[in-house]
Amino acid sequence: MEKIDSLDKKILNILSQNARIPFKDVAAECGVSRAAIHQRVQHLIENGVITGSGFDVNPKSLGYSTCTYIGLNLERGSMYKNVVARLASIPEIVECHFTTGSYTMLIKLYAKDNEQLMDLLNNKLQTIPGVVSTETLISLEQSIKREILVDPEEK
Repeated sequence: MEKIDSLDKKILNILSQNARIPFKDVAAECGVSRAAIHQRVQHLIENGVITGSGFDVNPKSLGYSTCTYIGLNLERGSMYKNVVARLASIPEIVECHFTTGSYTMLIKLYAKDNEQLMDLLNNKLQTIPGVVSTETLISLEQSIKREILVDPEEK
């Protein structure tokens, strides 16, 4: 990955606070032209520094009231890719990680209620070949959600 300079970091810091801010406002805050901001942002996207922009939809507004983290243990770690392919077909799963520690994988999913969660566990997750056990952790409240800090002073 290409190095980013202090202007890139300043742009990232502004955009991570408000991705919808007009480039003219970013330019004014950075003391450069709007064209320079546009060019820098395009470069950051092309180099994989900025990986997305969009809206976060509140799952509760769509009826998904239960946020759950599930640790999965597999027969063999080498089964990971096949299991991921099966997990990708379950729309309630919003994140999946191959991990170290107590679980082979950790997933995050949203369910409308405990009944749907039980169905997902019993009839979807635990029926995937290679999954030998699951542990379910229900999130009672999300207290912090933010992007990684971009320190414009760091070299």
